[in-house]
Amino acid sequence: MSDHQHDVAALERESATAARLFDVRRIIGGLFAVYGVIVTIAGFTASDADLKKAQGININLWTGLGMLALGLFFLVWLKLRPTVPPTAEELTGEAPEDAPAR
Repeated sequence: MSDHQHDVAALERESATAARLFDVRRIIGGLFAVYGVIVTIAGFTASDADLKKAQGININLWTGLGMLALGLFFLVWLKLRPTVPPTAEELTGEAPEDAPAR
């Protein structure tokens, strides 16, 4: 393999790593999961005065569980359908020889 091909292969690997690292689903899912845990804990430790303010509904508990579920949904979605970085042909706009025209 020539030096040019080796450099291109290394850049493609780095691009794939960066695409997976900065996927917005990871950031959103992680933040919702962390804040969901915090708000759920606040819901478990709610006082009677807090419950009375919310008309008997433990709003922190329900909101925390909802946030936790949403965060886990994003993280599972990321795991099941990972980001596929574009190929070199897609980046340059060239179609491969054997690919059908779109």
